[in-house]
Amino acid sequence: MKKKLVMIGNGMAGVSFVEQLLKLNPNRYDITIIGAEPHPNYNRIMLSSVLAGDANMQDIVLNDWNWYSSNHIELHAGQTVTRIDTAARLVTTNQGLEVAYDELVLATGSLPFMLPLPGADKEGVIAFRDIKDCETMIETAKSYKKAVVIGGGLLGLEAARGLLNLNMEVSVVHIHNYLMERQLDLTAARMLQAELESQGMKFLLEKHSDSIIGRKRVAGLKFKDGTHVEADLIVMAVGIRPNVQLAKDSGIEVNRGIVVDDQMRTSIPNVYAVGECAEHRGIAYGLVAPLYEQGAVLAKSLAGVENEGYQGSVVSTKLKVSGVNVFSAGIFTDEPGTKALRVQDELDGIYKKVVFRDGKVVGSVLFGDTADGSRLFSLIRSGEDFSGREKEVLFGAGGGSSSASNEDLVAAMSGDEIVCGCNGVTKDTIVESITENGCVSLNEIKACTKASASCGGCKPLVEAILTATLGADNVQTVKEGICGCTRHTRDEVVEAIKRMRLTTSKEVMHVMEWDNPEGCSKCRPALNYYLGMVWPEEHDDELESRFVNERNHANIQKDGTFSVVPRIYGGVTTPDDLQKIASVAQKYQVPLVKITGGQRIDLLGVKKEDLPQMWKELDMPSGYAYGKALRTVKTCVGSTFCRFGTQDSIKMGIEMEKRFERLNTPAKVKLAVSGCPRNCAESTIKDLGVVAIDGGSEIYVGGNGGTRVRAAELLVKVKTDEEVLEWTAAYLQYYRETANFGERTSEWVQRVGLDTVKKALEKKEDREALVSRIDKTLGLMKDPWKQIIENDELRSAFDALTAAPERGAAAAGEPVDGKVILSDKDR
Repeated sequence: MKKKLVMIGNGMAGVSFVEQLLKLNPNRYDITIIGAEPHPNYNRIMLSSVLAGDANMQDIVLNDWNWYSSNHIELHAGQTVTRIDTAARLVTTNQGLEVAYDELVLATGSLPFMLPLPGADKEGVIAFRDIKDCETMIETAKSYKKAVVIGGGLLGLEAARGLLNLNMEVSVVHIHNYLMERQLDLTAARMLQAELESQGMKFLLEKHSDSIIGRKRVAGLKFKDGTHVEADLIVMAVGIRPNVQLAKDSGIEVNRGIVVDDQMRTSIPNVYAVGECAEHRGIAYGLVAPLYEQGAVLAKSLAGVENEGYQGSVVSTKLKVSGVNVFSAGIFTDEPGTKALRVQDELDGIYKKVVFRDGKVVGSVLFGDTADGSRLFSLIRSGEDFSGREKEVLFGAGGGSSSASNEDLVAAMSGDEIVCGCNGVTKDTIVESITENGCVSLNEIKACTKASASCGGCKPLVEAILTATLGADNVQTVKEGICGCTRHTRDEVVEAIKRMRLTTSKEVMHVMEWDNPEGCSKCRPALNYYLGMVWPEEHDDELESRFVNERNHANIQKDGTFSVVPRIYGGVTTPDDLQKIASVAQKYQVPLVKITGGQRIDLLGVKKEDLPQMWKELDMPSGYAYGKALRTVKTCVGSTFCRFGTQDSIKMGIEMEKRFERLNTPAKVKLAVSGCPRNCAESTIKDLGVVAIDGGSEIYVGGNGGTRVRAAELLVKVKTDEEVLEWTAAYLQYYRETANFGERTSEWVQRVGLDTVKKALEKKEDREALVSRIDKTLGLMKDPWKQIIENDELRSAFDALTAAPERGAAAAGEPVDGKVILSDKDR
C-alpha cells in the first residue's frame, strides 16, 4: 500500500523535489500538494519578464495543470494550510480541507520583507514577489507615472526595469553606497549603475526611508535626512524572510528558517523542509541552485536511496540585469588573506575579477562578459592550486585569453553540477536524457529535462554536453514547430490543411503525426483558427479548442467572476441602450461598471451562471473583449462637432466596426479613426488606424499601445471612404492568412516587413481577391453567444462543456465538486 506524502507549497524548490522523487521511485507515494496561489508551478525568476511584457503566465509555467493529473498528484491550489497536527499527522486548510499524511514536506518558501514604515499600509505600496504583484504594477502604470523601488538588489532592479518598460518614471532607493552589494563589488556595481542610468533609471543611494507620504494612496517617500521623493507607486524589494510561522505554530524547531539536518529532516519525525523556508547549518539559502540540491537529497531519502546528505552549497549567481550579463561566486570582496586579479575594459563595458587565497580560486565577479563563469565556478569547487601561476586563470598559460571552449567546460564539470539554474537541471540529468532516453537534439533535451526552457542562457552549454556525449555527427538539428507537440511549422500546417482538405483538428494531428495526439493549449486553438481561416464554410468551430474566456464569451477576472462588454459601435450609444445596460447591471448586482479605454461599458464582477440570461436581457452583440477578433474601433467626434475635424470619423468608425465585427483573427485587433491629424483617437498606436487629412485619409498599420509600445507605420494615402474600407479589408485578410496564431499585427509587420505588406496590396486585383475572401468569411459569421442562448441543444452542450472537469472552462483554482480542476489546458 502506498504511503501518503503531503507537501505544503507549490513553488519551484518543492515541485523540483517531487519531480526527482517520481523519477527515483514513482510508485511509493500518493502525493498531495497544497499551494496558496491559484496557479500551477511557475518560474518565479521570470516574473520580471512578465512585468516587462516579454512573457505571459503561460510562458513561465514549469508544470502545467496536466502534469499534476498525469502524475496522479492531487493539487489543491488557492488554499493555505492553517494547522498541522503532528501527533495525528493531519493538515488543515483555510477552506476546511483535512489531509492525512505519512510523510510531510514543508516547502513554504519565503515572504517579502516589508519595511515597517509609517504609512506602509497605504494604497500603492506593494512587494514584488508573485503574479499578483506583477498585475498590480501593470494596472497601476495605466493611470500613474511615478514609481519608487526601495531596494537596489537584484529583485529591486528587475522591478525597476519592468516599470520602465511600462513607461513609468522610476527611482531606485538603496541604503548602501552601491548596488547589488551581495553579488557585485564596487567596480562592477558602478559600471552597472552607469548602464542603468543610461536606460532611464534614477538612483538615490545611501538613503534611509523614514515614512510614506499620502492620504489614502501613496504620494511620496520621506527619508531620514528630511528629503523626499514623489511616488504614485512604491515597490518594496528589500529582501525575503523564510516563511516559518506555520512550522513555529506546530512546535517544529525554528531559528531564522525551519531547522533541518543533512537529510532535510526537521525536529519532528516524518516532517521535512526544503527550499527557502529551510535553514541548514545556520544558513537559509535564497538562490535556486542550492534549493534544487536540497530537493535532490530529500528525494533520495524519501525514495529509499542511500546518499551522503546535503553538505551545503557554494553559491554562484549568473544572471542578466536589464540586458547586462553579470556573474559572481564565492568570496568576491577584498578580505584579509586574499589577493585579486582584475581586468577592466571600460570601452566595451567588461570587468573581470578573480579572488585567490593561498593560490586557490575562492571567488569571482564578471560584468559584461560572463563566458568564463562556469569554468571559474568549477575552479572554486575543485580547489585547484594555482600558486605562482594565478594569471593563467584569466590569461592562459601563454598569456592570451583563457576563455575556455564550452567543450572544455563540459569536460571539467562534475556530474552533479547544475547547468540550468532556472530549472535545476544537472549535467548528469542531461547526459541521462541523451544516453537513456535517446535525446539527440536540443529540443528533445529541453522537452525531457527543461534545460534551457526558461531564460535560455545555458543553451550553448547544453548543446556542448549533447555534442560531447553523442559526437558532432550524431547530433540532430531539429526545427521547432508551432508547439512542443509537433515539429511542423505554421506554414507547413496551413499548406497541409489546404492540400489534403483537412477540416478538423483531430484530422490535422492524425495525418501530420502529432507527437502528442491530443494536442495542447497552444496548438489546439491555433489549429482551430487555421482551419476556420482556410475553410470558413467546411470547418465547424471547435468550442473545446477555444480559450476559457472565448468559451464563456466574457473575460474571467482574478476572483473567478467575469467581465461582460456589449458592443458599442465606434463608441456611440443611445439612451435606450444605456438604460438597458443600467437595468441589467442593477438586476444582477454588478459590483463595478466602468468606461473602458476603447469607449465601451464594462460590467465587472458577473457570476458565470448569470452570463446567459444577462446576454439575453441585454439583447446586444458582444464586444468580443475576450476574443482573438476585432475588439474596438475608437473614434473622435470628427467633423460632426469638432471645429478641427476634416472627415466624419464617427460614421467611418461605425461602418468599420459593423463591417468587421466577429471576424476571427490571429490575435486581438484594435482599430481607430481620427477626424484630423491631431489624432485624438490615438490611431497611430493601433493595429490599423485611419487619420483624416484634407482631401482624404492616411492609413497606418502595425501599431501597439500595450507593454511593447510601437508606433504604426503609414501604409497608404487614399481619397474616399470606400477606399478606406477596401484597404482595411484587404490588409486584415492578408494578416489573417500569413500571421502566426497569437501574433499581433505589430509583431507581424516587423517580421514580414512593411514593404512586403505594401507589395501584397498594391495591385487592385490582389486587393479585390483578398476582400472577396474576407467577405466570404464575414458572410458566414454569426453571434455564437446568441446562438447558444436561443438554441436549447447548443445551450445544453455549452453547459456540459463548461462543467466538464477534463476540458471545462473552470478558472484557475476554481473548485468543482470540492476539488480544484487540474486538467483544463486552456486557462
